[in-house]
Amino acid sequence: MRYYTKTEEWVLIKGDKAIVGLSKHAADELGDIVYVELPQVGDSFKQGESFGAVESVKAASDLYMPLSGVISKVNEALEDAPELLNEKPLKEFLVELTDFDIKELENLIKESDYKG
Repeated sequence: MRYYTKTEEWVLIKGDKAIVGLSKHAADELGDIVYVELPQVGDSFKQGESFGAVESVKAASDLYMPLSGVISKVNEALEDAPELLNEKPLKEFLVELTDFDIKELENLIKESDYKG
């Protein structure tokens, strides 16, 4: 089950990894995404902290971390093909986290309650 932030990021827990992406609603609202700025592997963030940005032909928007954790993987394909976030926002991830705080899911919106 995905969990969503109020700022339109999603997180999916798979074993010991938390996969973070951008909601379909956000991708649709932004329009054609032309640039994605992501952190480095090994960087750590607190829940709600800005960890990157997306830019579209319409606007630029910061990305906010849904869970506190350490970046274990970055979707490098987005550097050359940021439009993948428009094409498959629920399949393309931004980053993966390890050492995340599972209790922080309580602060997020469950997929069944998400209205995006």
